Amino acid sequence: MKKVLIANRGEIARRVIRTLRKMNISTVAVYSDADKDAPHVKEADEAVYLGASPSSESYLNQDKILDYCKKLSVDGIHPGYGFLSENAGFARKVKAAGIKLIGPSPESMEVMGDKLSAKQAVKEFGVPLVPGVDHAITDIEEAKKIAEKVGYPILIKASAGGGGKGMRLVEHSDEFEEQMNLAQSEARNSFGDDAVFIEKFVTKPRHIEIQVFADQQGNTVYIFERECSIQRRHQKVVEEAPSAIVSPELRQRMGEAAVAVCKACNYEGAGTVEFLLDANLDFFFLEMNTRLQVEHPVTEEISGLDLVEWQVRVARGERLPKLQHELEINGHAIEIRVYAEDTLNGFIPDIGTLNRYRLPAGEGVRVDGAFEEGMEIPIYYDPMIAKLVVWGKDREEAIRKCIVAIDDFEISGLKTTLDFGKYVLTHPAFCSGDFDTNFVKSYFSDSQAIFDGFTEETTALQSGINQLWDDLKSSKQKQFASHPIITNWVKVP
Repeated sequence: MKKVLIANRGEIARRVIRTLRKMNISTVAVYSDADKDAPHVKEADEAVYLGASPSSESYLNQDKILDYCKKLSVDGIHPGYGFLSENAGFARKVKAAGIKLIGPSPESMEVMGDKLSAKQAVKEFGVPLVPGVDHAITDIEEAKKIAEKVGYPILIKASAGGGGKGMRLVEHSDEFEEQMNLAQSEARNSFGDDAVFIEKFVTKPRHIEIQVFADQQGNTVYIFERECSIQRRHQKVVEEAPSAIVSPELRQRMGEAAVAVCKACNYEGAGTVEFLLDANLDFFFLEMNTRLQVEHPVTEEISGLDLVEWQVRVARGERLPKLQHELEINGHAIEIRVYAEDTLNGFIPDIGTLNRYRLPAGEGVRVDGAFEEGMEIPIYYDPMIAKLVVWGKDREEAIRKCIVAIDDFEISGLKTTLDFGKYVLTHPAFCSGDFDTNFVKSYFSDSQAIFDGFTEETTALQSGINQLWDDLKSSKQKQFASHPIITNWVKVP
C-alpha cells in the first residue's frame, strides 16, 4: 500500500495523515468549498476538490472519490468515521475498483449496520442481549402486547441507524401509541426505514464499549474498554479508559463477548462493540460500530498502540502486531470532546470564528484538532473543534491534569463544551465513579451552578447571544435556522 486517500475531513483526516506519514505512505486529502483552507488539506501530499460544502455534494460523492482514486493510482482508502465509513454499498464499489478499503468487509457492515440483524447474529454466539424482541414491528396492537410482556419502562428503537434518532423511552402504556408513531416517523425521515423494535429499558445504564481488532488470519483481540456514559442527546461528550467500575474479571467476560461478536460477522479490522451495563453489573449487547471510533485516542493512550497503524497493517494482510496475552493497561486516559456548542442553552451549536485558539501542552496532554486560529466553524458538519486527551498514571491524576489542560485551552469567538467538561470532572458523581448515562439529565439540567461567579457583563453577553438565536429563527433567516445541522440541536418552530 503506497498511496491512501482519506475520504474524510477535520481532525480524523489529520490523525490518519500523521500515521500514514510515519509509515511512509503517500496521502491524498479531499475537501469541499468550506474546507478549502483546512489543515488536513495542507498536510496531505496531494489534495483534490470534491464539490460544494453540503456533504451530499462533496464527502458523500462516492463516484467522484473513486474517480480520483483511479486517476491518482490510489491503492487504499481510509474512511475515518462518519460519512462513508459504514456504507456497505461504498465498500462494494471500492472492492470492485480493485482498491483496498481500510475497514471491514461490506458483508460485516451490513450485518452489524442493522440492529436487528446484529442481535440475531450475536444471539447464536451466546452474547447477552437486552430483554425484548429481535424482529421488526410495525403493527401498533402487536407492539402494545410485546411492550406489556417485556414490562415498562421500555425503549422503542429504530432498526437502521443510531445517534438517538428513532428512539423513544416509554414509561407508561397510555403514552405508548404516541411514542411509537413518533419513533417510526423519525426513523423514516432519518434513515428511510421505519422499522423499529422494543427493548426493556435498563435502569441506571452505563455505556461501556470494547475496542476490538481482527486480522485476515483469524486472530481477534479486545483492547480493553472505554467508559462513554457522559452523553447529551445519546451522543458522547466525555470518555475515559479504563472504566472506574469494571473489574479485571468483568473486563475479560465483556472482552470475550466482544470477540464473539466479531466472529458472528467474520470481522476484519478495527471495530467497537458497545454494551449497556446495569446497576447489577450485568452487561448486554447494544450494537457494533464497524469503524474507528471518535474516542479511540483514550485506548491508544492506555495501551501504547497506534490503532490507525494497526488498521493499515491488517488491510495489507499482516497479522495483528500483538495478540491478547501481549496487551496490557498502563495508566488512565480521559477525552473531552470540544464542540462549538452553547452548553447552557441545550447544547445548541454556536457557529462562529476562532478569534483566539491556543492549545494546552505538557506531559500526557494530547490535542487532536481540526482548525487553526482565525478559522470559521462551518455549519455543514459536526461542530467538533478538537479532542482534548489527557493521560495520567491513575484516574485521579488524569482528572487533575485534564482540569489544568482545560484551564490552559484558550478559545474565544464562540462557546464550547470545555466548561461542561470541567463541570463533569469536578462533579462528585463523576469523581466517585457513581454515574450513568443520565448524568446530564440528573445533574446538569439545573445548570445555574455553572453560572456561579459569572460577571454581569458575561450574563449580558449570554442574553445577547440568545437574542441573536431568536433572530436567526425569524422568517428572514428561516433557511439557515432549518438547516439539518441546526435542527439536530434545536427544534425550530
